[in-house]
Amino acid sequence: MRSRTRKLSHPIMSLLGNKRWQFISIPLFAIVCSFIAASIIILIMGKNPLSAFYSLLQGGGFLPKPNYAAYKSVFTDFMDTMDALAVMILASLSVVAAFRAGLFNIGVSGQMLLSGFVATVLIGYSDLPSAIAKPLVIVIGIVVGALVGALIGYLKHKFNINEVVAAIMLNYLFQYTISYVINTRLADPVSRQSREISTAARLTLVGVQLGGIKMRVPLAIILAILCAIALLLFFTKTKQGYEMKAVGLNMVSSRYAGINTGKTTVVSMIMSGALAGLAGTSYYLGYYASIQPNVLSSTGFDSIAVALLGNSHPIGVIFSSLLITALSRGGTYMSSIVGIRQEISSLIVGIILLFSACGSYIRHIVDQYDYKSERGQS
Repeated sequence: MRSRTRKLSHPIMSLLGNKRWQFISIPLFAIVCSFIAASIIILIMGKNPLSAFYSLLQGGGFLPKPNYAAYKSVFTDFMDTMDALAVMILASLSVVAAFRAGLFNIGVSGQMLLSGFVATVLIGYSDLPSAIAKPLVIVIGIVVGALVGALIGYLKHKFNINEVVAAIMLNYLFQYTISYVINTRLADPVSRQSREISTAARLTLVGVQLGGIKMRVPLAIILAILCAIALLLFFTKTKQGYEMKAVGLNMVSSRYAGINTGKTTVVSMIMSGALAGLAGTSYYLGYYASIQPNVLSSTGFDSIAVALLGNSHPIGVIFSSLLITALSRGGTYMSSIVGIRQEISSLIVGIILLFSACGSYIRHIVDQYDYKSERGQS
């Protein structure tokens, strides 16, 4: 009777304690807590939180604005968000692929940069037609990223070099080497970035007119969703996917069970690197058409927290990426309409990611509550 009373008096704990739905309920709980915290901050600033959140959705293209410039509409803003979303999904899936085997790929940004650079040099400045250039860009991104991932996985397996250390060192290597090449060989004299790639090689169609409206059409969003579905099927329907999960849970026990942990480690990093490479080509030859020297994309680092917010689930990553991308893109409009500085949108994103990182702790608290309830019942 005591246990039943506890459950009735704590409906939130009862909801979060359902193991079947924890992959949804705990991230949603973290998001709600973060929005409450963000609302308090906005109230302290003397602004209306509802107006701020509404303007964020308007800036992200999910709600219409009062007025638009010529040839633009809410659909224009929405397609811009989809363009950024594709990169975030692919980068987050890269992190998830490594997480599955208990690995931490902090080198997503570096793998993105190298893949985008190689694809830019080999295809971006060529005269190849669109039907050939676009598929080649995708293939090059996957291959280059996979090779970097294979190197990190091999160093982990053969020499027990921590994948975090190896990835960070490679990040620096790629960043400064590519920066030197761009500044000395490929720099545009005006923008000081690499010269823009050809339209035929770009994975985003720019200036497409539909019903009198100009918009961007991101081809990579289709790839991102297909990759999420393929990764989910790989995790749940294949022997290798099960072995990756087992190795991630306990490498020593997996080794005694007959699983080739070295091979699994390398395969996991190859998959992670391939997805990061695809994110890189989508970013540098899609969302953008050039590379800024000496800069690593923040998307590669944000994707780590986005993967955690999505509970390291391929489908959950799609929705967590959508939330973070919408908030990030809506910051400029919120600043102009509500009078809240654009940095506040970054603060809101940071709070959401901070709460999402506490997901394991929330799960621990819920499990402790359930354990105490069972002891009280007995």
